[in-house]
Amino acid sequence: MFKFLFKYPLSTFANGHIVLLGTWPTWVLWTAIPAAAAGLALLIGSRLRQPGVGLRRPRAGAIWLLQSLLAAVLLLLLWQPAVTTTELKPQQDIILFLLDDSRSMAAREDGSTRQAQAVKALQDGALTAVEKKFQTRLYRFDSRLTRISDLKELRATAPATHIGDSLKQLVDETSDLPVGAIVLLSDGADNSGTVDLDTISALRTRHIPVHTVGFGRERSSHDIEIDEAVLGPRALADSRLAAVIRFHQRGYAGRKSRLTVRDGANVLASREVAFASDGNIQSETLLFNVGAAGAKALQFSVDMLPGEENPANNAVTRMVNVESDKRRVLYVEGEPRWDYKYIRRAEDDDRIVQLVSMLRTTENKIYRQGIQDPKELAEGFPTRPENLFPYQALVLGSVEATYFTAAQRELIREFVDRRGGGLLLLGGRFSLADGGWGVSSLADLLPVVLPDAKNTFHVDPATVELAPAGLDNYITRLVDDPAANVERWKKLPYLMDFQEPGVPKPGAAVLATMDAAGRKMPLLITENYGRGRTAVLATSGTWRWQMNLPVGDPAYGLFWQQLLRWLVTGSPGHVAASVPNQVLLDDGRVALSVEVRGEDYQPVTDAVVEAHIIGPSGISANVEMSPVPDLPGSFQAEWTAEKSGSYVTEVTAQHGDKPIGRDVLTFQRMDGIAENFHLEQNRDLLGRLAAQTGGRYWRPQDLSDLADEISFSEAGVTTRETRELWNMPVVFIAILLLRSAEWLVRRKSGIV
Repeated sequence: MFKFLFKYPLSTFANGHIVLLGTWPTWVLWTAIPAAAAGLALLIGSRLRQPGVGLRRPRAGAIWLLQSLLAAVLLLLLWQPAVTTTELKPQQDIILFLLDDSRSMAAREDGSTRQAQAVKALQDGALTAVEKKFQTRLYRFDSRLTRISDLKELRATAPATHIGDSLKQLVDETSDLPVGAIVLLSDGADNSGTVDLDTISALRTRHIPVHTVGFGRERSSHDIEIDEAVLGPRALADSRLAAVIRFHQRGYAGRKSRLTVRDGANVLASREVAFASDGNIQSETLLFNVGAAGAKALQFSVDMLPGEENPANNAVTRMVNVESDKRRVLYVEGEPRWDYKYIRRAEDDDRIVQLVSMLRTTENKIYRQGIQDPKELAEGFPTRPENLFPYQALVLGSVEATYFTAAQRELIREFVDRRGGGLLLLGGRFSLADGGWGVSSLADLLPVVLPDAKNTFHVDPATVELAPAGLDNYITRLVDDPAANVERWKKLPYLMDFQEPGVPKPGAAVLATMDAAGRKMPLLITENYGRGRTAVLATSGTWRWQMNLPVGDPAYGLFWQQLLRWLVTGSPGHVAASVPNQVLLDDGRVALSVEVRGEDYQPVTDAVVEAHIIGPSGISANVEMSPVPDLPGSFQAEWTAEKSGSYVTEVTAQHGDKPIGRDVLTFQRMDGIAENFHLEQNRDLLGRLAAQTGGRYWRPQDLSDLADEISFSEAGVTTRETRELWNMPVVFIAILLLRSAEWLVRRKSGIV
């Protein structure tokens, strides 16, 4: 109907520009139209003043408006309106059709697969209509692009979709061809996440529009899908680990299912969860004991519910390196205290964390425990990096800031910031504000702003409870059930002393609070600082938990073991290796990154760094790593894991003939997994790709207009077309309607 009325299809006007071909200046037209309207107003006004004329003002106004519109139309026609377009030259330009051949296109909807729907959409006339006007080429794509000669070559079995990589390959391969447009048929399930800006820029440079055709439902009716499982890449043997699992669902709001983490067939933790509203991302935290040392492939899953459309997206796998290397904590105590005794006793049962302590017994005398060598700490607190940095964490009890020299205080800062160690300050008579730490050079190291006051340490009772940030933190998890853990903290024996900790800093997390004489204050506060982490425990009275709980109650020992393990976990060695993702889905490309630091943990820029990789089926490789520009001590390398399975990488670094250190990490390649997730049509990605390149997003049922729309492009070989508009049927219909409407108004007024 539109083409009948306006002579040309809607796409001509949408992609063209209206121009006036008349030789007279345009300003004359815009002057003539109001002049004609004014003249008609004077003429009709003079008729109204004539005696015997029964023309009322509203009808006179209607006649004036209709006559003015008619005059405007006629004047516009005198200036010869036309539409100009830039169009592809028939049979000289090439239209490229890209069809998604990944496994997600095999999903069945409405009785047929998505790929079958795509083929049918082309065979129902869209492809033939384009072939009548242009040359065409067919391609299939998954993780890469392949040209095909017939639609029958499509299989929908490939394990991955990389739209961006395929478009980039297409742009490179057709750089010398007159490509007029690209038509991409897909569900938008791109495993690489998005189309990179370089590819978009390359398409824009050549003015190639990408027309996207979307297949698949934009929303599933009944499905549960895990979006992510986040946990630390490293853990200590027999430690508790916290994992945050994010998932969403549709069709099961208010229902319950079970969230589980497994190490092979062994269930590490399981908890019932209630689903929130449909489509909302939901986060749940699971805490579990990671077990013995080794590389662990942990599976996080949500139990399937009846009627679920895609149970394959209910589970994800994540890797974690569980380490058993000894970690040493230096505990400096300024006076004999009960907590000193019981903390040491609690750590005697920890085979990973070793507590080395120095207790000030008199002003110039210390008592050392847990030392490995008689010379260790013989001169007191270390004064050199090579003596302090072998420890992974530092605990400071009731000891004033001035006990340490200015150089030692700076060494403590470097221990946290540069070395990446953990620092814990305990409450006490000579600690925190009463020990001058708030006005010392290390004040910015603490997770709190200490009070500007004295006598902040009180020998008075205080009760404790968990803060919101401590509900799912493994430091404060005394029992596995979250609700029972909250009650467990409320029932802990009261503290016999407390210290005013001040105000937590913006980036700090308050894990537990205390109530003393009606005042509620933070008790345990943590924060990351530089490469390390810091914490404040504003009491020296947790020993009462051990003294007053029943014999065999593990709460006190468990709390201190978990707190000290948090301090040392993540404290890097001289060589620290990492990968962005430890699980590679269908794509074996892995980017190895390494930080190399010397004995004083200063970056080593001229180290020789190698990665020794061992994989399945006897795969073995030595990869030399290169320095990263502008990042001293950082090295990188890229490598491709060709086969699925687990890979172990040992990274070694040396300076000259002297070894610096080593690190071990693992990663795993898993094929055929990514296409099980995000099966809904990614309308956002397809629409954004079309908009960014000057194309259009199409529904399959609208492809009958594709051949006309696709002609309008500035890519390839183009021509400038000018189409006159004066002879459009709608113009004559408008003139007829205006004249007829005026006649009807005149007839009703009796002046015909």
